[in-house]
Amino acid sequence: MKLNHILEGIEVLSVVGNEDVEVLNVEYDSRKVEEGTLFICIKGFVSDGHRYIDSAYEKGARVFLIQDDVDFKEDCTYVKVEDTRKTMAKVAANFCEHPADKFDVIGVTGTNGKTSITTFINEILRNCNKKVGLIGTIKIFDGDNEVPSNSTTPESVDLQKIFKRMVDNGCDCCAMEVSSHSLELSRVDDTNFKIGIFTNLTPDHLDFHKTLENYRKAKEKLFHKTTQANIINVDDEGGRKIYEAIKGLDTPCYTYGIEHDADFTAKNIKSDASGVAYTLVTPNHTEDIFIPVPGKFTVYNTLAVIAACEMLGIDKEDYLNSLRNTGGVAGRFETVPNDKGISVIVDYAHTPDALENVLNTAREFVEGDLIAVFGCGGDRDSEKRPLMGGIGQRLSDRCIITNDNPRTEDPELIIKDILAGLDESNENYKVVMDRKEAIKEAIESAKKGDVILIAGKGHENYQILGTVKHHFDDKEVAREVLDSLK
Repeated sequence: MKLNHILEGIEVLSVVGNEDVEVLNVEYDSRKVEEGTLFICIKGFVSDGHRYIDSAYEKGARVFLIQDDVDFKEDCTYVKVEDTRKTMAKVAANFCEHPADKFDVIGVTGTNGKTSITTFINEILRNCNKKVGLIGTIKIFDGDNEVPSNSTTPESVDLQKIFKRMVDNGCDCCAMEVSSHSLELSRVDDTNFKIGIFTNLTPDHLDFHKTLENYRKAKEKLFHKTTQANIINVDDEGGRKIYEAIKGLDTPCYTYGIEHDADFTAKNIKSDASGVAYTLVTPNHTEDIFIPVPGKFTVYNTLAVIAACEMLGIDKEDYLNSLRNTGGVAGRFETVPNDKGISVIVDYAHTPDALENVLNTAREFVEGDLIAVFGCGGDRDSEKRPLMGGIGQRLSDRCIITNDNPRTEDPELIIKDILAGLDESNENYKVVMDRKEAIKEAIESAKKGDVILIAGKGHENYQILGTVKHHFDDKEVAREVLDSLK
């Protein structure tokens, strides 16, 4: 593709070199550069892409998108713009010929519930014989191939290339998680969403957004990119604020909730270890429904899914049958089967709200003690650590505080932050730094009828110590310990 075609619609400050040059690839990572690549120099939080121009040149790049002044080479073309990160999304969309315009993209944003909602939507649409792409925290599926995900929402260049593969593979639609980072950092610019869904807002990523208000405003950006419908949880305070801000847009806005008046709501809710049942009330019909995933959060997630299905014209029997037969989501309130009479549950809960939700759900069916094993990640929001400590102690009979992904932080200092939220006079907690030993202690000390919740990592099969990923799977460790019991 010619460079001048890639630059269509982009506000260019200057061009030095040949604008009619052929571009074979677009990259922002110098390690992926090959012959004929347009290299985008991104000014990141840690490194500056302008420093890697020579490296990209040696690998064959001859076109560079820049925002700073650089030394020019005679055989190269330099395109200068105000902001390379923001411009990158449009460059990528132009290069990939706007794939998101060629199929339906359903975006889900919010602190919790994104993975469950996108997974449910994916299952329903596939059961309706549609070919569906999936982008999220756990994996990326382009219609033919599945790979593990490195982030909730990929960088714009990667995202547009994934969309193009989905279109080339015949996908009818894509269900994707949309992170606040991706909205704030322009990763989903030049992506039109058919439907946008908001789940909830609780303190998270405040190391990046600084305030809850900034975090909410980042999420709100999604609902200005939709063409058919916005679907908002109005039981959530952040959701109500977003609804008030967007209800006047041309794109229709629909609401869901349990405690406030909403277009999609649930009544007569009953939950136990086998799942949750409720009476679904929509603008068009009322139905009794059962989903084999317990918890109030399942009610919220499925209400959002049902609203989306209604907007997409999916027959109610199709989505109800899919929800009744769902296998749930990996690492989301996932049970580790055993014959020891102990319920062992692994969940990704790594925010105060999520931990509170899963502990309350487990409390609904526990017959003995509820034992919580959890920690907090390093190099992330330290403000939520004492909150999670307090919730873990208050809502469990016993809690074991341990390592999560400490990353480059001192694990003992992370634990100290968690302990600041505990009542020291209540001796229902202990610290076991080694996560494997913590899981072992919880299971070996449990008796029949107890429920053990291992929270924080869910589907992850690694633990980050320093800057190195080590293999670690909560489910795998729990199975090993359970199998060792006599």
